Amino acid sequence: DKFSGKVFLNAMLDREENDRYRLRAFALDLGGVTLEDPTDLEIIVVDQNDNRPLFRQDVFTGRVVEGAEPGTCVMTVDATDADDPDTDNAALRYSILEQGAAGMFSINATTGEICTARPGLDRETMGVYNLTVQAADMSGDGLTTTAMAVIYLEDINDNAPEFTKEEFSMEVEEQAAGVDVGKVFVHDKDLAGSPSWLAKFTILEGDPEGAFAIRTDPHTNDGVLSVVKPLDHEVRDRFELTVSVQNERPLEPSAPASPRALATLRVRVRDVNEAPVFRENPRRISVLEGTPPGTPITTYTASDPDTHQIQTLTYALLYDPADWLQLDPHAGTVRTKRELLHPSAFLQGGWYIALVLARDDAEPPLSATGTLSIEILEVNDHAPQLQPPAGVLCGRPGRGGTLLLGATDDDRPPHGAPFHFQLSPQHPQLARNWSIARFNVTHAVLAVLAELPEGPYSLPLLLRDSGTPPREQQQLLNVSVCHCGRDGTCLDGALAAATAGAGITLGALMIILGSTILLL
Repeated sequence: DKFSGKVFLNAMLDREENDRYRLRAFALDLGGVTLEDPTDLEIIVVDQNDNRPLFRQDVFTGRVVEGAEPGTCVMTVDATDADDPDTDNAALRYSILEQGAAGMFSINATTGEICTARPGLDRETMGVYNLTVQAADMSGDGLTTTAMAVIYLEDINDNAPEFTKEEFSMEVEEQAAGVDVGKVFVHDKDLAGSPSWLAKFTILEGDPEGAFAIRTDPHTNDGVLSVVKPLDHEVRDRFELTVSVQNERPLEPSAPASPRALATLRVRVRDVNEAPVFRENPRRISVLEGTPPGTPITTYTASDPDTHQIQTLTYALLYDPADWLQLDPHAGTVRTKRELLHPSAFLQGGWYIALVLARDDAEPPLSATGTLSIEILEVNDHAPQLQPPAGVLCGRPGRGGTLLLGATDDDRPPHGAPFHFQLSPQHPQLARNWSIARFNVTHAVLAVLAELPEGPYSLPLLLRDSGTPPREQQQLLNVSVCHCGRDGTCLDGALAAATAGAGITLGALMIILGSTILLL
């Protein structure tokens, strides 16, 4: 007021917008002349509690492990107030309005820190707590606001896995390997997918040979039993396995042990038809060459693993390239069908290979193939033959009066060379004019001991091989004695021509050998 000097409000003041005003007042006379120096006025706006507290966020999130001890702090909620912080108008106090009947959490009224208030936090019972928290000014007696505090319980391994029942029954075919037999089911209250939930199975008893394996299905957490080694129904038709289960993460010491940590798995091995088996494969036998037809040489049979099934095996020749054999279809006896002789295009290193088929009478029938390897043993059934059976030599001792004799034998070693040549013991008089000396393992040298007249001579010789037993044969050697020249060669051209190619003298052989050496 310009006459009284009173200062009045013209509008509503808001301390949060402007907490003080600075004015300057002037005293003037009616003519507008200043009467004194201006006066400064400072008007302070006194705070009123006209602002509610505000939480910094609508929802606060925290985590704490289940089973945490009382007093474990989880999170802090905080709010602000626009009123004067130096007055009670901005003095905030925090409280929990709602958290459920258990009252598991408490809040520090001054700091807003939320902590566990009592034991017994169990994620499996309640995994999430939703708290309604309040902030109030005037030290708790003024204006209020609320927010949500969401607390998640983190899982620990405080629950052991348990089999859903004590016994499981399964069935698998024999001879199957690498197949799944069945599942064993478990239950774990811990967080699915966590190491505290993942199960690990172990076969404790009943599988000494390691025929089974058990693994964990990563999706269902169940145990999957499989066969890793073929099973034989005839050897063992039932298995009783003891299996344990535990988690990948160790169980908390405070957690109780599971009453169903063990289970019994009863596995029945189902019988199926199995193929016959030749226990000796290949079968190796030896047969003398020339064995007459119809001679039994072996009995080659298979066995049927299906001892619990009544089945009959029959046999057939699957491969007999020379058609040398015949086979009894019921007894499996192998006989010769014709003589087995050397040499033959069907022999490989003296061995003859045949294949025998064994078949059962199941439905469908199964079969097996056995290899029969027959060694054809060489028999000394041939005596050596004189080659050639005739020859020409001079009838003068020491001057071309020698002839090189040879022999061949159709038998293979060791029934052939070395050969033994001798004059027939039945004609001892031959030794007065003739002698035979060994040259090498296949040849001998015939020599005259006295000068003989020209003409033909027939000498009975006895040739013997080195077989077991040795074979010998008396043979005639036709010798033509010619007129000898000074160098030991025949001068009688007619006689030489008549017997040309019938033999070779020792001197001629030595000339040939000498020429060969010079060429080399």
